[in-house]
Amino acid sequence: MASPAFEEIVEDFEFFEDWEDRYRHVIEQGKAMAPLDDALKVPATKVDGCASQVWLHPQIENGVFHFDGDSDAMIVKGLIAVLQKLYNGLTLSEVLAVDARAEMGRLGLNDHLSAQRSNGLRAMIERIRETAAAQA
Repeated sequence: MASPAFEEIVEDFEFFEDWEDRYRHVIEQGKAMAPLDDALKVPATKVDGCASQVWLHPQIENGVFHFDGDSDAMIVKGLIAVLQKLYNGLTLSEVLAVDARAEMGRLGLNDHLSAQRSNGLRAMIERIRETAAAQA
């Protein structure tokens, strides 16, 4: 179960012939994100388990999940942008129902990220799920 915005990313990825093109596309997604306000880059929003600095700022309004985020690494910022497309705008129960590993696998990301990046991605997904579960 993925959002229409995530389905667009899946469609984009189908056009790319090799992983380097996909990698560049992920980075471009991150570059297109608005930066997270420095006031929100605090220990409470920092995600542990990532090799780079990562902050996720979740907001839940009327049962609908949304988060903003940032990282000091361009590929990780791109991964945050992809996760935004996967999760933002979903209800809390929909967030919890998403099989993020399978959805990200549709992009081929599971096979091409380093072990550290994969661990960081898992940590971000875990934080999103924990936040949704605590509010559901």
